[in-house]
Amino acid sequence: MNGNLLKARAVSRTGAVLRSATLLATVALLAGGCSLTARNTDIDDVTASVPVDYRQRHPIAIREGDQTLEVFVGSRRGGLNPTQRSEVAGFAGAWNQSGTGGMVIDVPVGTPNARAAADVERDIRSVLASAGVPPRAVVTRRYKPSDPAQLATVKVHYPKMVAQAGPCGLWPNDLGLTYDSKPFSNRPYWNLGCASQRNLAAMVAEPADFVQPRSETPVSTARRTTVLETYRLGKAPSSQNHNVTINSNITQ
Repeated sequence: MNGNLLKARAVSRTGAVLRSATLLATVALLAGGCSLTARNTDIDDVTASVPVDYRQRHPIAIREGDQTLEVFVGSRRGGLNPTQRSEVAGFAGAWNQSGTGGMVIDVPVGTPNARAAADVERDIRSVLASAGVPPRAVVTRRYKPSDPAQLATVKVHYPKMVAQAGPCGLWPNDLGLTYDSKPFSNRPYWNLGCASQRNLAAMVAEPADFVQPRSETPVSTARRTTVLETYRLGKAPSSQNHNVTINSNITQ
């Protein structure tokens, strides 16, 4: 009788312990699920702040930058050679089209080619004046190179509007599988599209084209008259060379 009672009490205690353990495990699982959900929510909030469109992550901005021309000068020859004259003249033409300020000529001093550089500076001013740059728009500055071992050049530069994007190569998030890994969010990584945006900004000649279109150019009156007359006669308004090209492609 006493043995059976002891066995019953032992079984009852074991069942109570099992129920308590099960209850604790259930509570732990629920708490872990809530924590995981909260952690995933935090990750989603951070990931959602990263724009999906690469044009929003790496916008092309228009700002004022420098356009620079370097003229290499030896120590025993003063003045510009024919190639350098052509370069300076082309640089002056670009200033007339897109310059937003005056020109600056940086001339080295205290170098072996300092005397020749002074002669080059006078030639540059002469070429600029002949290309339509007013003398009052050109300023000369003297500078001493930081590294005497390098060849000191005469630098001509002016401000202009430029388009830029970037900087590229930034990796704010780890692309590998970490505890708070974001690859599972199915969103592009931060640096994607930066290089293409930067290259596009460098290739466009007129930065204002990113903001607004250019005005229309005058129509070709001669070409318009030819096309309308051809259409009136019931013929195809395409050029003869274009038809020859089409026929040759069809024949092949």
